[in-house]
Amino acid sequence: MGRASVENNLTYADLGGEKELAHPKLLLHSCCGPCSTAVIERLMNEYEVTVFFYNPNITDRDEYVKRRHAQLSVIDRFNEMTECTNKIGFMEGRYEPDAFYEKVKGFENEPEGGKRCGLCFSMRLEETALTARMNGFDTFTTTLTVSPHKDYETISRIGNMLAVKYGVGYLDGNFKKKDGFKRSIELSKQFGIYRQNYCGCEFSVWDK
Repeated sequence: MGRASVENNLTYADLGGEKELAHPKLLLHSCCGPCSTAVIERLMNEYEVTVFFYNPNITDRDEYVKRRHAQLSVIDRFNEMTECTNKIGFMEGRYEPDAFYEKVKGFENEPEGGKRCGLCFSMRLEETALTARMNGFDTFTTTLTVSPHKDYETISRIGNMLAVKYGVGYLDGNFKKKDGFKRSIELSKQFGIYRQNYCGCEFSVWDK
């Protein structure tokens, strides 16, 4: 394949004098199925989206299984609805709550939204950026910013820093804009999927 240029999020690849229209490959870190709904809907017509489910912060295994199932159900629903040839893909990261506990050691008593959460964002986004780099994705991003409980500025800073570190693009989207969170609630109800009432780690349960 020859040179490719990006124009309005579409890649025109030069194939022996012919141009084939393709979408950039995007690795979408997803914190959960419900939050992913509105983000996938917004991005699927501009990108070749693969959902990356990497959430070692979900420290209860049964809860992790519920959220993984909900995520797969969301992907199935979108793939049934779309006529696009590029279906939504799925990748699952390692389930390693011990690594999460080690990452946030000493910050267990931080309030929700404090330094512990920043460390958690960093852990999940770094694995996403590394996975994107190793698997040939053009760009990575995260559903975390769709939540009104997550600080966009912190997530943006981490994402852009990791993009430089790993040499892969970061789609810096504040997905809570344009009623993104409201839309995620609507789609979750429409799809009939499990919607959790806490972030994931046992410390967020304490705060709840």
